[in-house]
Amino acid sequence: MKKAVILTGGKQYVVSEGDNLSVELIKTADKTVTFEPLLVISDKDVQVGAPTVAKAMVTAEIVELDIQADKVTSIRYKAKKRVHTVKGHRQHQTILKITKIA
Repeated sequence: MKKAVILTGGKQYVVSEGDNLSVELIKTADKTVTFEPLLVISDKDVQVGAPTVAKAMVTAEIVELDIQADKVTSIRYKAKKRVHTVKGHRQHQTILKITKIA
């Protein structure tokens, strides 16, 4: 079973073939996306990239392009000062299905 570490949206993810993954929004018109892995782990070999592994690719298929994550709220409150603000944010995400690690 192969595993790989990919970098997208400023975050690193450990993936294997067949995984579903929700990542930061990827703006593309294609249905497939390729990543250069930082690390590839196979049954008997480990390849570490500097910064990426040469001649290796992780291919993913876009399942859903633009969905929103759950709302995250931040609250600022100061007692006895009449300061109270609530802000909310929903991050846009893309859902990927990892099809191939080569």
